[in-house]
Amino acid sequence: MGRGTSRRVLVAGLALWIASTALTPARSETSPAPSVEAPARAAEARFDPLRATEDYLAKVPAADRARSDAYFEGGYWLQLWIFLAGLAVAWIFLRTRLSARIRDRAEALTRSRWLQTLLYSSAYIVLSVVFSFPLSLYADFFREHRYGLSNQTFAAWMKDQVTALGVGLILGAAGLTALYAVFRKAPRRWWIGGAVVTILFVFLTALIGPVYIAPLFNTYTPLSDGDLRDSILSMARANGIPARDVYQFDASRQSKRVSANVSGLWGTMRISLNDNLLNRCTKEEIESVMGHEMGHYVLNHVYKGNLEFAILIFAGFAFIRWTFEALVRKRGGAWGIRGIADVAGLPLLGALFSIFFFLCTPLINTAVRTAEAEADIFGLNASGHPDAEAEVALKLGEYRKLSPSPLEEWIFFDHPSGRNRILMAMRWKAEHLGQAPAAPPP
Repeated sequence: MGRGTSRRVLVAGLALWIASTALTPARSETSPAPSVEAPARAAEARFDPLRATEDYLAKVPAADRARSDAYFEGGYWLQLWIFLAGLAVAWIFLRTRLSARIRDRAEALTRSRWLQTLLYSSAYIVLSVVFSFPLSLYADFFREHRYGLSNQTFAAWMKDQVTALGVGLILGAAGLTALYAVFRKAPRRWWIGGAVVTILFVFLTALIGPVYIAPLFNTYTPLSDGDLRDSILSMARANGIPARDVYQFDASRQSKRVSANVSGLWGTMRISLNDNLLNRCTKEEIESVMGHEMGHYVLNHVYKGNLEFAILIFAGFAFIRWTFEALVRKRGGAWGIRGIADVAGLPLLGALFSIFFFLCTPLINTAVRTAEAEADIFGLNASGHPDAEAEVALKLGEYRKLSPSPLEEWIFFDHPSGRNRILMAMRWKAEHLGQAPAAPPP
């Protein structure tokens, strides 16, 4: 194409463009504004989830952060002391032959094997609680008050401890009686039958606990805030949860921790949130927490968690099968233990289980932490409140270390750290900034 022809084409194109501009009517005020999506895209480009996470963490005063870190890090050592104290209690039962004497006394009182087990189990549970009471008093009462996390008087705390002992006696003695009945019926495959009974017992307790056991410690009443109740039930219906009412309970009588749960068995389904959540959180923060709890229910975390725990229980019984029989062959005469079907061997059984699960702590924490992260994502999608999620993470940071090292989090954390929870929420926010709705016409 020649230079003159090219020049004529350009001139003609310029003339057509000027003409089309002149003939186009002025933009009406009711036309969609072209600047609605542009600021959203610009805001998305400017928003940095990492920087936003640091900004949220910076809201916590240094003194509060240091106190929270000290409380949580002290819990690492406390786990070790509780583990060692449990082994010490088992050693007292075995070394002094206290366990064998209790068994002998039960056998002298009745010839019924299951009743002997019931009597022994009851005595064992009570004495174990008595022996471990000093450490429980420090860990659950004095230490909680030292860090400002408990609202209970000593009398109120003791009342809860007695109630817990009563529940433990009923459930524990019944479970142990069933367990030793299996041991007697299957002397060769006792570890398989024992694992099955233990799994069924754990599964049943997890299902009935929130509905039948929790009300023994707190008062549950229908949620009084009608607007909030309707909002929560709307979220529940949208996510396929068959709940008809929402309950609140007075957790403030024990502490200032915020919590909620979605739980139930067959016709006992209920959504519950504590009064600390109601008093300390905004509506958006409450919806964020409830979205998380609904995630646990919809994603079947109770059942999945029990399945994972069932695998560990089978592994634990396999470990005990070898170690228990080896120790009884070596020390059974000195301890007065006749074999696995002898209830006097319960302290040894408990000690070996304690060792196994203590060594599995990182694995168990990782499984639970993964489920909690899944529920966090579900809650963000269900509620759509990333900033509320971040604020709740800061409140939970009052007693959980906000920013641990990756190794520290892997070993000791059964929930994502506050930093990771806030970062997840800010990443969710960054991905949704471009979805801002168009401005409505005037």
